[in-house]
Amino acid sequence: MLQFSKYQGLGNDFLMLDGRGAASTDASYGLTPERIQRLCDRRFGVGADGVILALPPRQGGELRMRIFNADGTEPEMCGNGIRCLARFLADSDGDAPGRQWQIETLAGRIVPELRQDGNIRVDMGAPFLEPESIPTTLPLGEAGVAQGTLEVAGSSFAVGAAGMGNPHVVIPVDDVEAVDLELCGAEFEVHPAFPARTNVHFVQALSRTHLVMRVWERGAGPTLACGTGACATLVVAHRFGLADRCSRLDLPGGSLEIDWDEASDHLFMTGPAVAVFDGVVTPELWGDEPFELEAVAPVQPPAATPAVDCATVCTNGCIRPEACPSAEARARVEALLNSSSLDDLVALATNSLESRIRSRFERDPLQGG
Repeated sequence: MLQFSKYQGLGNDFLMLDGRGAASTDASYGLTPERIQRLCDRRFGVGADGVILALPPRQGGELRMRIFNADGTEPEMCGNGIRCLARFLADSDGDAPGRQWQIETLAGRIVPELRQDGNIRVDMGAPFLEPESIPTTLPLGEAGVAQGTLEVAGSSFAVGAAGMGNPHVVIPVDDVEAVDLELCGAEFEVHPAFPARTNVHFVQALSRTHLVMRVWERGAGPTLACGTGACATLVVAHRFGLADRCSRLDLPGGSLEIDWDEASDHLFMTGPAVAVFDGVVTPELWGDEPFELEAVAPVQPPAATPAVDCATVCTNGCIRPEACPSAEARARVEALLNSSSLDDLVALATNSLESRIRSRFERDPLQGG
């Protein structure tokens, strides 16, 4: 059975799949947009804002993160998601406060750290301020960000844009609660000024160190929180003269502390990530096609024989049947399937999950989920 863990950061929730031991860095557990939509459906599936895969690294990091929105699209990064991933890794591996992870993402390498209070502090890197790097057709303005006036839902809004490896538009308003988020968020997301679509954030400044925002995420709609969006919002608010470089940002799901360090130009995000539950995906939910039952470490061929990445070169059949490097692993899986009933497999997965939950509570009762 395909095991997963559900985590949430300020109500932004994700399904975690641990593929760090996969034979290929391209392992995807058979995820397709349709399956992701089915998993994330809150009535007919598990329910989540997205799915996160922890995979082997490609570029010298410790691991690689892939994240999929509830609609099946793959964004570059997600601040709440990477905090949840860090907490998931700490829970899975028994890591202590002070642990850092070098995580490869489509937005570059991100470094989260487990704090003593259980929160996760993430070095989010420097913001992207040049219009073409966001990307947006808005010009670079006097405030030092891409800015301009856009018409949405029959009204004109003064906006600023910034990138955190993914695009964000920030709209300062007098009262965030008065905004029709469903209407304005949807129209801003697909506005022609943002060729790759955009995340949308309405922000109200209560003081220079206290902002309130509402979120419309690209590919997900209204969500309770957005970590990259909070970073981009602070950047635009600071450049517009509304906020200091360090501020508390209140989102519908809770608060984040964002610190834009002047010396390094990096943004640091600190906030919670909490385990919700562990589970298994049933074949009925997954669909007709089988999924990977477990991540299997690759079997190395003799040193004199070049390695074969079966996931990419054997798609049309085994190219080395006389010495298949994955034959042993596949034989073990086939033997397990042939010798086990569905009830046996469910029991095996359940016992594994119970053991993981028990060890999490023993390490940290307050973070046990």
